[in-house]
Amino acid sequence: MNIDNHEEAQAQPIEEENQEMHFLEHLEELRKRIIYVLIFLIITGIIVGLFISDLMQNIFLAPALEANLSLQNLLPFGQPFLYFKVILASATILTMPFFLYQFWLFITPALYNNEKKWIGVATFFTTFCFLAGIFFAYFVLIPSMLKFAANFGSSVIENNIDINEYFGFISIILIATGTVFEFPMLSLILTKIGLVTPKILRKYRRHSIVMILILAAVLTPTPDPISQLIFATPILILYEISILVSFFALKKTNK
Repeated sequence: MNIDNHEEAQAQPIEEENQEMHFLEHLEELRKRIIYVLIFLIITGIIVGLFISDLMQNIFLAPALEANLSLQNLLPFGQPFLYFKVILASATILTMPFFLYQFWLFITPALYNNEKKWIGVATFFTTFCFLAGIFFAYFVLIPSMLKFAANFGSSVIENNIDINEYFGFISIILIATGTVFEFPMLSLILTKIGLVTPKILRKYRRHSIVMILILAAVLTPTPDPISQLIFATPILILYEISILVSFFALKKTNK
Protein backbone atom coordinates (compact mmCIF):
# COMPACT_ATOMS: atom_id res chain seq x y z
CA MET A 1 0.00 0.00 0.00
CA ASN A 2 2.78 2.40 0.90
CA ILE A 3 4.58 1.62 -2.36
CA ASP A 4 1.40 2.20 -4.36
CA ASN A 5 0.77 5.52 -2.64
CA HIS A 6 4.34 6.56 -3.28
CA GLU A 7 4.04 5.73 -7.00
CA GLU A 8 0.76 7.66 -7.25
CA ALA A 9 2.36 10.68 -5.58
CA GLN A 10 5.18 10.60 -8.12
CA ALA A 11 2.82 10.11 -11.07
CA GLN A 12 0.61 13.06 -10.18
CA PRO A 13 3.27 15.81 -10.64
CA ILE A 14 4.37 14.18 -13.90
CA GLU A 15 0.78 14.16 -15.17
CA GLU A 16 0.28 17.80 -14.21
CA GLU A 17 3.55 18.72 -15.92
CA ASN A 18 2.46 16.93 -19.11
CA GLN A 19 -0.87 18.79 -19.08
CA GLU A 20 0.95 22.09 -18.63
CA MET A 21 3.30 21.31 -21.52
CA HIS A 22 0.34 20.33 -23.68
CA PHE A 23 -1.36 23.64 -22.87
CA LEU A 24 1.82 25.61 -23.62
CA GLU A 25 2.14 23.83 -26.97
CA HIS A 26 -1.39 24.95 -27.84
CA LEU A 27 -0.53 28.52 -26.89
CA GLU A 28 2.62 28.40 -29.02
CA GLU A 29 0.63 27.05 -31.96
CA LEU A 30 -1.98 29.80 -31.52
CA ARG A 31 0.76 32.45 -31.36
CA LYS A 32 2.29 31.11 -34.56
CA ARG A 33 -1.03 31.21 -36.42
CA ILE A 34 -1.72 34.77 -35.22
CA ILE A 35 1.73 35.91 -36.39
CA TYR A 36 1.14 34.35 -39.82
CA VAL A 37 -2.20 36.18 -40.12
CA LEU A 38 -0.70 39.51 -39.04
CA ILE A 39 2.15 39.20 -41.54
CA PHE A 40 -0.31 38.38 -44.32
CA LEU A 41 -2.50 41.32 -43.23
CA ILE A 42 0.45 43.74 -43.34
CA ILE A 43 1.58 42.55 -46.78
CA THR A 44 -1.99 42.78 -48.10
CA GLY A 45 -2.35 46.27 -46.60
CA ILE A 46 0.82 47.43 -48.39
CA ILE A 47 -0.47 46.07 -51.72
CA VAL A 48 -3.88 47.69 -51.18
CA GLY A 49 -2.16 50.98 -50.30
CA LEU A 50 -0.45 51.02 -53.70
CA PHE A 51 -3.87 51.08 -55.39
CA ILE A 52 -5.73 53.19 -52.81
CA SER A 53 -6.68 55.98 -55.25
CA ASP A 54 -8.41 53.57 -57.63
CA LEU A 55 -9.95 51.74 -54.69
CA MET A 56 -11.42 54.95 -53.25
CA GLN A 57 -12.80 56.22 -56.54
CA ASN A 58 -14.05 53.03 -58.17
CA ILE A 59 -15.18 50.95 -55.18
CA PHE A 60 -15.52 52.82 -51.89
CA LEU A 61 -17.09 56.05 -53.21
CA ALA A 62 -18.94 54.45 -56.15
CA PRO A 63 -22.21 53.68 -54.25
CA ALA A 64 -22.45 57.28 -53.03
CA LEU A 65 -21.76 58.67 -56.51
CA GLU A 66 -24.42 56.45 -58.06
CA ALA A 67 -26.94 57.59 -55.44
CA ASN A 68 -25.96 61.26 -56.03
CA LEU A 69 -25.02 61.71 -52.38
CA SER A 70 -22.82 64.64 -51.40
CA LEU A 71 -20.00 63.62 -49.05
CA GLN A 72 -18.00 65.99 -46.87
CA ASN A 73 -15.06 65.87 -44.49
CA LEU A 74 -15.45 67.66 -41.15
CA LEU A 75 -12.12 66.79 -39.51
CA PRO A 76 -8.66 68.35 -40.09
CA PHE A 77 -7.06 64.97 -40.77
CA GLY A 78 -10.29 63.27 -41.75
CA GLN A 79 -9.17 62.16 -45.21
CA PRO A 80 -5.77 60.68 -44.19
CA PHE A 81 -7.48 58.71 -41.42
CA LEU A 82 -10.21 57.67 -43.85
CA TYR A 83 -7.66 56.34 -46.35
CA PHE A 84 -5.97 54.38 -43.57
CA LYS A 85 -9.29 52.89 -42.43
CA VAL A 86 -10.23 51.91 -45.99
CA ILE A 87 -6.83 50.22 -46.45
CA LEU A 88 -7.20 48.35 -43.15
CA ALA A 89 -10.80 47.29 -43.88
CA SER A 90 -9.94 46.15 -47.42
CA ALA A 91 -6.86 44.24 -46.25
CA THR A 92 -8.93 42.57 -43.52
CA ILE A 93 -11.52 41.37 -46.03
CA LEU A 94 -8.84 40.08 -48.38
CA THR A 95 -7.05 38.35 -45.48
CA MET A 96 -10.21 36.53 -44.40
CA PRO A 97 -9.59 33.37 -46.50
CA PHE A 98 -6.05 33.05 -45.11
CA PHE A 99 -7.33 33.69 -41.58
CA LEU A 100 -9.98 30.98 -41.93
CA TYR A 101 -7.39 28.55 -43.27
CA GLN A 102 -5.11 29.22 -40.30
CA PHE A 103 -8.08 28.78 -37.96
CA TRP A 104 -8.89 25.36 -39.40
CA LEU A 105 -5.22 24.36 -39.18
CA PHE A 106 -5.19 25.38 -35.51
CA ILE A 107 -8.13 23.12 -34.63
CA THR A 108 -6.84 20.24 -36.78
CA PRO A 109 -5.26 18.35 -33.82
CA ALA A 110 -8.71 18.09 -32.22
CA LEU A 111 -10.22 16.49 -35.34
CA TYR A 112 -10.39 12.86 -36.36
CA ASN A 113 -8.37 11.73 -39.36
CA ASN A 114 -11.48 11.44 -41.55
CA GLU A 115 -12.42 15.02 -40.60
CA LYS A 116 -9.03 16.59 -41.34
CA LYS A 117 -9.50 16.11 -45.08
CA TRP A 118 -12.40 18.59 -44.94
CA ILE A 119 -10.17 21.51 -43.92
CA GLY A 120 -9.72 22.75 -47.48
CA VAL A 121 -13.41 22.33 -48.25
CA ALA A 122 -14.43 24.07 -45.01
CA THR A 123 -12.06 26.97 -45.76
CA PHE A 124 -13.44 27.32 -49.28
CA PHE A 125 -17.12 27.30 -48.30
CA THR A 126 -16.60 29.52 -45.24
CA THR A 127 -14.80 32.04 -47.45
CA PHE A 128 -17.40 31.69 -50.18
CA CYS A 129 -20.28 32.36 -47.78
CA PHE A 130 -18.56 35.42 -46.32
CA LEU A 131 -17.63 36.90 -49.71
CA ALA A 132 -21.13 36.15 -51.04
CA GLY A 133 -22.51 38.27 -48.21
CA ILE A 134 -20.00 41.04 -49.02
CA PHE A 135 -20.98 41.06 -52.71
CA PHE A 136 -24.69 40.97 -51.91
CA ALA A 137 -24.34 43.91 -49.51
CA TYR A 138 -22.23 45.96 -51.92
CA PHE A 139 -24.18 45.39 -55.14
CA VAL A 140 -27.75 45.04 -53.81
CA LEU A 141 -28.27 46.17 -50.23
CA ILE A 142 -26.11 49.31 -49.99
CA PRO A 143 -27.24 50.87 -53.31
CA SER A 144 -30.91 50.43 -52.41
CA MET A 145 -30.37 52.00 -48.97
CA LEU A 146 -28.38 54.95 -50.30
CA LYS A 147 -30.90 55.67 -53.05
CA PHE A 148 -33.69 55.68 -50.48
CA ALA A 149 -31.69 58.00 -48.21
CA ALA A 150 -30.86 60.35 -51.11
CA ASN A 151 -34.47 60.65 -52.29
CA PHE A 152 -36.23 60.74 -48.93
CA GLY A 153 -37.41 63.92 -47.23
CA SER A 154 -37.74 67.55 -48.20
CA SER A 155 -35.84 68.99 -51.16
CA VAL A 156 -35.04 72.04 -49.04
CA ILE A 157 -32.82 69.96 -46.75
CA GLU A 158 -29.42 69.14 -48.26
CA ASN A 159 -28.06 65.65 -47.63
CA ASN A 160 -24.38 66.37 -46.98
CA ILE A 161 -23.09 63.15 -45.45
CA ASP A 162 -20.01 63.09 -43.24
CA ILE A 163 -17.44 60.82 -44.89
CA ASN A 164 -16.69 59.04 -41.58
CA GLU A 165 -20.39 58.31 -41.08
CA TYR A 166 -20.47 56.97 -44.62
CA PHE A 167 -17.49 54.71 -43.91
CA GLY A 168 -19.13 53.44 -40.72
CA PHE A 169 -22.35 52.71 -42.58
CA ILE A 170 -20.57 50.80 -45.37
CA SER A 171 -18.43 48.84 -42.89
CA ILE A 172 -21.33 47.78 -40.66
CA ILE A 173 -23.46 46.60 -43.57
CA LEU A 174 -20.60 44.67 -45.23
CA ILE A 175 -19.41 42.94 -42.05
CA ALA A 176 -22.92 42.18 -40.77
CA THR A 177 -24.07 40.73 -44.09
CA GLY A 178 -20.89 38.72 -44.58
CA THR A 179 -21.25 37.28 -41.07
CA VAL A 180 -24.93 36.46 -41.51
CA PHE A 181 -24.14 34.56 -44.71
CA GLU A 182 -22.11 32.14 -42.59
CA PHE A 183 -25.34 30.56 -41.28
CA PRO A 184 -24.96 27.32 -43.30
CA MET A 185 -21.36 26.77 -42.11
CA LEU A 186 -22.37 27.58 -38.53
CA SER A 187 -25.19 25.06 -38.84
CA LEU A 188 -22.73 22.43 -40.07
CA ILE A 189 -20.31 23.02 -37.19
CA LEU A 190 -23.01 23.06 -34.50
CA THR A 191 -24.54 19.88 -35.93
CA LYS A 192 -21.16 18.14 -35.94
CA ILE A 193 -20.60 18.90 -32.25
CA GLY A 194 -24.16 17.92 -31.36
CA LEU A 195 -25.63 21.30 -30.34
CA VAL A 196 -28.06 21.59 -33.26
CA THR A 197 -30.27 19.17 -35.19
CA PRO A 198 -32.62 19.67 -38.17
CA LYS A 199 -35.53 19.01 -35.84
CA ILE A 200 -34.52 21.89 -33.56
CA LEU A 201 -34.08 24.25 -36.52
CA ARG A 202 -37.51 23.33 -37.91
CA LYS A 203 -39.11 23.62 -34.48
CA TYR A 204 -37.89 27.20 -34.02
CA ARG A 205 -38.44 28.30 -37.64
CA ARG A 206 -41.23 30.75 -36.73
CA HIS A 207 -39.20 32.22 -33.89
CA SER A 208 -36.24 32.59 -36.25
CA ILE A 209 -38.35 34.41 -38.84
CA VAL A 210 -39.36 36.98 -36.23
CA MET A 211 -35.75 37.36 -35.05
CA ILE A 212 -34.51 37.76 -38.64
CA LEU A 213 -37.06 40.52 -39.31
CA ILE A 214 -35.98 42.28 -36.11
CA LEU A 215 -32.33 41.86 -37.11
CA ALA A 216 -33.07 43.35 -40.54
CA ALA A 217 -34.77 46.34 -38.91
CA VAL A 218 -31.80 46.90 -36.59
CA LEU A 219 -29.00 46.44 -39.10
CA THR A 220 -30.56 48.52 -41.87
CA PRO A 221 -30.14 52.16 -40.81
CA THR A 222 -32.94 53.34 -43.11
CA PRO A 223 -36.61 52.83 -42.13
CA ASP A 224 -37.30 51.74 -45.69
CA PRO A 225 -39.27 48.43 -45.55
CA ILE A 226 -38.03 47.50 -49.02
CA SER A 227 -34.40 47.58 -47.86
CA GLN A 228 -35.32 45.56 -44.78
CA LEU A 229 -37.04 42.92 -46.93
CA ILE A 230 -34.07 42.86 -49.31
CA PHE A 231 -31.84 42.18 -46.30
CA ALA A 232 -34.19 39.68 -44.62
CA THR A 233 -35.08 37.55 -47.68
CA PRO A 234 -31.63 35.99 -48.28
CA ILE A 235 -31.26 35.36 -44.54
CA LEU A 236 -34.55 33.42 -44.55
CA ILE A 237 -33.30 31.44 -47.55
CA LEU A 238 -30.01 30.82 -45.75
CA TYR A 239 -31.92 29.54 -42.72
CA GLU A 240 -33.71 26.98 -44.90
CA ILE A 241 -30.37 26.00 -46.44
CA SER A 242 -28.96 25.64 -42.92
CA ILE A 243 -31.70 23.10 -42.15
CA LEU A 244 -30.70 21.05 -45.20
CA VAL A 245 -27.02 21.31 -44.29
CA SER A 246 -27.78 20.17 -40.74
CA PHE A 247 -29.85 17.26 -42.08
CA PHE A 248 -27.08 15.94 -44.36
CA ALA A 249 -24.40 16.56 -41.71
CA LEU A 250 -26.38 14.58 -39.11
CA LYS A 251 -27.08 11.81 -41.60
CA LYS A 252 -23.39 11.50 -42.44
CA THR A 253 -22.43 11.57 -38.74
CA ASN A 254 -24.88 8.77 -37.91
CA LYS A 255 -23.38 6.62 -40.65
